[in-house]
Amino acid sequence: MAKSDRLFRLLHLIRGLTPPVTAARLSAAMEVSERTIYRDIDSLRAAGARIEGEAGLGYTMIEDPALPPQTFTQLEIEALTLGLSDVGQRGDRDLAQAASDALVKILATLPERQQRQAMHAVNLVNRFAAPQMPTIDMTLLREAMWAEEALEIHYTDLRENQTRRRLYPLALSYHERAVMLLGWCCKREDFRMFHVTRIQAYKKTGESFRPRRVPLLRDYVAYLKDPDRINQHQSGAACSS
Repeated sequence: MAKSDRLFRLLHLIRGLTPPVTAARLSAAMEVSERTIYRDIDSLRAAGARIEGEAGLGYTMIEDPALPPQTFTQLEIEALTLGLSDVGQRGDRDLAQAASDALVKILATLPERQQRQAMHAVNLVNRFAAPQMPTIDMTLLREAMWAEEALEIHYTDLRENQTRRRLYPLALSYHERAVMLLGWCCKREDFRMFHVTRIQAYKKTGESFRPRRVPLLRDYVAYLKDPDRINQHQSGAACSS
């Protein structure tokens, strides 16, 4: 591997891996010696990259606007434009605007040749049946999830039954024709998926569930991998939703 390619690869790893990243871990990922890692980090620092840390402690990448423009492969550019275009068509107003703004910022960091590639991407998104737009404020809902704060919601289920629930909002799931809120229902003490368009209103409670969020998400991933548990959950949900 040419040194320039190796330096880009090393920069990508330091940015992407959980810091601090040790030389041993970088050495294993790059399949080079730790001595080479030390020399390459010195080269990146000399070129303007702000990398904190030292041998034995690990390294952390400090983002700096003085760094040279980001470099993507043409396929990575296609993936970025395709993904952000899909968000623009499927997301609510604020999320769609954020996708458009993000693409503009990314393109501004690219060399002229790669900007042209992005403007003439060959992968396009055309969705003829976008999800129904919610009536609640999605920005405030996302803020509650970021803050890991419990919510009380007024919800109308598919049978038109109206209920009030206290839940821990964990994630938004974008399905083909619906946006679903994954939450831990305090009433049922189980995971539930709520149609966002059927949430009539909600309010923050001030209760933080931060210590439980990661364990709950891990448990949900394990649940998705267990068909017997899924069947049992669906049977119970049909009776107690």
